[in-house]
Amino acid sequence: MLKQIDSLQNPLIKEIFQLKEKSRVRKRTKRFIIEGQREISLALKGNYIIEKILFDKNIISPGLIQDTYQDLNIECIQISPEIYKKLTYRNTTEGVIAITEGKSLHLNSLVFKNKNPLILIVEAPEKPGNIGALLRTADAANVAAVIIANPKTDLYNPNIIRSSVGCIFTNQIGLGSTKEIISFLKDNGISIYCAALQDDSELYHTQDFKNSTAIVVGTEATGLSDEWLQNATKNIIIPMQGAIDSMNVSVAAGILIFEAKRQRNFI
Repeated sequence: MLKQIDSLQNPLIKEIFQLKEKSRVRKRTKRFIIEGQREISLALKGNYIIEKILFDKNIISPGLIQDTYQDLNIECIQISPEIYKKLTYRNTTEGVIAITEGKSLHLNSLVFKNKNPLILIVEAPEKPGNIGALLRTADAANVAAVIIANPKTDLYNPNIIRSSVGCIFTNQIGLGSTKEIISFLKDNGISIYCAALQDDSELYHTQDFKNSTAIVVGTEATGLSDEWLQNATKNIIIPMQGAIDSMNVSVAAGILIFEAKRQRNFI
């Protein structure tokens, strides 16, 4: 028999609601929630540890839940539609949510599989939608890692998981201060190419990205800090032919990353 919870006052349900709503609770408990079968599947492939599965039997059958998750030694709990609605952001979620352990996102946890890694670095991103789009771009290009400098948003925010369509689990991710990350890159012999509107910036497609490379982008509002610009191997620019001088950060990152992939013959 599957465990069943029908009360919104159940202590576990209250705890999960706090995980949904509060970053400080996610950070303190090192737990977060995932909505949707695709996202949960990607988390499992990314070696995340899932502790509990909660599901609404009116949306997904108990038999499918048992077949999918119980052999993985994950506790499965049936919840009422009222509880499910309270714990989820999306009306289109397939009836299942997961309670999951967070991973270490320290720079020293990063492992590069080849000698010439291609890395995407983003300084101080704040909007979950932009972060999600950047993670999708990184996944599409199969970069070695995504590193976030001076993060302003909890990476396990449900809105980031949703906007990344689970690509938060398919990318290798590191967090750190700008100073820490620059030191990490230099220690590992990784060239730093900063996207910036500088007088000394060179056209991005004239650069050689075939060796170990970090593409660094900042926010549209403030760009990159001086610390990045002063430590860059090269500051680079995407030529703009319209009336404005910038584009969405995920679009810019995609252009730069896929030029690097083109130079590497998409390896």
